[in-house]
Amino acid sequence: MHLSNLTDYAVVVLRQVVHHGAGAKCLTTLTMAEKTGLPLPTVQKLMGRLAAAHLLTSLRGMGGGFTLARPAEEITLADVVEAIEGPIAMSSCDNKESLCKFSAECGMRPRWPEVNRTVKNALESISLKSLAGAS
Repeated sequence: MHLSNLTDYAVVVLRQVVHHGAGAKCLTTLTMAEKTGLPLPTVQKLMGRLAAAHLLTSLRGMGGGFTLARPAEEITLADVVEAIEGPIAMSSCDNKESLCKFSAECGMRPRWPEVNRTVKNALESISLKSLAGAS
Protein backbone atom coordinates (compact mmCIF):
# COMPACT_ATOMS: atom_id res chain seq x y z
CA MET A 1 0.00 0.00 0.00
CA HIS A 2 1.46 3.31 -1.04
CA LEU A 3 -0.19 6.51 0.07
CA SER A 4 -0.28 9.43 -2.33
CA ASN A 5 1.41 12.76 -1.73
CA LEU A 6 -2.06 14.21 -1.12
CA THR A 7 -2.47 12.02 1.95
CA ASP A 8 0.93 13.17 3.21
CA TYR A 9 -0.11 16.77 2.61
CA ALA A 10 -3.46 16.19 4.34
CA VAL A 11 -1.61 15.16 7.50
CA VAL A 12 0.60 18.26 7.22
CA VAL A 13 -2.48 20.48 6.85
CA LEU A 14 -4.32 18.84 9.74
CA ARG A 15 -1.24 19.10 11.99
CA GLN A 16 -1.17 22.82 11.24
CA VAL A 17 -4.84 23.15 12.20
CA VAL A 18 -4.11 21.34 15.49
CA HIS A 19 -1.11 23.59 16.20
CA HIS A 20 -3.23 26.64 15.41
CA GLY A 21 -5.21 25.75 18.50
CA ALA A 22 -8.72 24.84 19.49
CA GLY A 23 -11.06 27.76 19.91
CA ALA A 24 -8.77 29.99 17.85
CA LYS A 25 -10.08 31.73 14.79
CA CYS A 26 -10.48 29.69 11.63
CA LEU A 27 -7.64 29.14 9.21
CA THR A 28 -8.16 30.17 5.60
CA THR A 29 -6.78 28.18 2.71
CA LEU A 30 -4.44 31.07 1.92
CA THR A 31 -3.07 31.14 5.46
CA MET A 32 -2.72 27.37 5.41
CA ALA A 33 -0.78 27.50 2.12
CA GLU A 34 1.55 30.13 3.59
CA LYS A 35 2.10 28.19 6.84
CA THR A 36 2.69 24.81 5.18
CA GLY A 37 4.45 25.91 1.98
CA LEU A 38 1.98 23.87 -0.08
CA PRO A 39 0.51 25.36 -3.27
CA LEU A 40 -2.82 27.12 -2.73
CA PRO A 41 -4.75 24.93 -5.22
CA THR A 42 -3.52 21.81 -3.40
CA VAL A 43 -4.57 23.21 -0.04
CA GLN A 44 -7.98 24.16 -1.43
CA LYS A 45 -8.47 20.64 -2.78
CA LEU A 46 -7.38 19.06 0.51
CA MET A 47 -9.49 21.31 2.71
CA GLY A 48 -12.52 20.53 0.55
CA ARG A 49 -11.97 16.77 0.80
CA LEU A 50 -11.30 16.91 4.54
CA ALA A 51 -14.44 18.99 5.07
CA ALA A 52 -16.49 16.57 2.92
CA ALA A 53 -15.21 13.74 5.13
CA HIS A 54 -16.31 15.69 8.25
CA LEU A 55 -12.76 16.07 9.56
CA LEU A 56 -12.87 19.85 9.13
CA THR A 57 -15.69 22.33 9.51
CA SER A 58 -15.94 25.16 7.02
CA LEU A 59 -17.23 28.55 8.12
CA ARG A 60 -18.09 31.26 5.60
CA GLY A 61 -17.81 35.04 5.87
CA MET A 62 -15.47 37.38 7.69
CA GLY A 63 -13.31 35.40 10.08
CA GLY A 64 -14.33 32.24 8.24
CA GLY A 65 -12.13 29.36 7.23
CA PHE A 66 -11.59 25.88 8.58
CA THR A 67 -11.41 24.30 12.02
CA LEU A 68 -11.34 20.71 13.22
CA ALA A 69 -14.78 19.12 13.13
CA ARG A 70 -14.00 17.16 16.29
CA PRO A 71 -11.17 16.94 18.82
CA ALA A 72 -7.77 15.85 17.45
CA GLU A 73 -7.73 12.78 19.69
CA GLU A 74 -10.93 11.57 17.97
CA ILE A 75 -9.56 11.89 14.42
CA THR A 76 -7.43 8.94 13.34
CA LEU A 77 -4.91 8.37 10.61
CA ALA A 78 -7.44 5.92 9.13
CA ASP A 79 -9.94 8.80 8.87
CA VAL A 80 -7.41 10.90 6.98
CA VAL A 81 -6.37 8.08 4.64
CA GLU A 82 -9.98 7.24 3.81
CA ALA A 83 -10.84 10.91 3.24
CA ILE A 84 -8.13 11.20 0.60
CA GLU A 85 -7.55 7.68 -0.74
CA GLY A 86 -10.93 6.02 -0.22
CA PRO A 87 -11.52 2.75 1.61
CA ILE A 88 -8.44 1.13 3.13
CA ALA A 89 -7.68 -2.06 1.24
CA MET A 90 -4.42 -3.82 0.54
CA SER A 91 -6.06 -5.76 -2.27
CA SER A 92 -9.15 -5.34 -4.40
CA CYS A 93 -10.11 -8.92 -3.49
CA ASP A 94 -12.13 -7.51 -0.61
CA ASN A 95 -14.42 -5.95 -3.20
CA LYS A 96 -16.92 -8.56 -4.43
CA GLU A 97 -17.37 -6.73 -7.72
CA SER A 98 -13.71 -6.80 -8.74
CA LEU A 99 -13.12 -10.47 -9.35
CA CYS A 100 -9.94 -11.35 -11.16
CA LYS A 101 -9.65 -14.30 -13.51
CA PHE A 102 -7.98 -16.36 -10.76
CA SER A 103 -10.56 -15.71 -8.02
CA ALA A 104 -12.13 -19.18 -8.21
CA GLU A 105 -8.89 -20.95 -7.34
CA CYS A 106 -7.24 -18.22 -5.25
CA GLY A 107 -6.38 -19.25 -1.72
CA MET A 108 -5.74 -15.68 -0.62
CA ARG A 109 -9.13 -14.18 -1.53
CA PRO A 110 -10.83 -15.21 1.74
CA ARG A 111 -7.85 -13.93 3.77
CA TRP A 112 -7.63 -10.37 2.41
CA PRO A 113 -10.53 -9.00 4.48
CA GLU A 114 -8.64 -9.93 7.67
CA VAL A 115 -5.47 -8.29 6.37
CA ASN A 116 -7.40 -5.15 5.44
CA ARG A 117 -9.06 -5.01 8.89
CA THR A 118 -5.67 -5.38 10.59
CA VAL A 119 -4.18 -2.51 8.57
CA LYS A 120 -7.21 -0.32 9.23
CA ASN A 121 -7.12 -1.13 12.96
CA ALA A 122 -3.44 -0.12 13.06
CA LEU A 123 -4.20 3.21 11.35
CA GLU A 124 -7.18 3.76 13.68
CA SER A 125 -4.84 3.43 16.67
CA ILE A 126 -2.93 6.58 15.64
CA SER A 127 -4.70 9.83 16.49
CA LEU A 128 -4.21 13.20 14.84
CA LYS A 129 -3.30 14.49 18.29
CA SER A 130 -0.35 12.08 18.47
CA LEU A 131 0.68 12.86 14.89
CA ALA A 132 0.64 16.54 15.70
CA GLY A 133 2.71 16.01 18.82
CA ALA A 134 0.06 17.94 20.72
CA SER A 135 -0.22 17.54 24.44
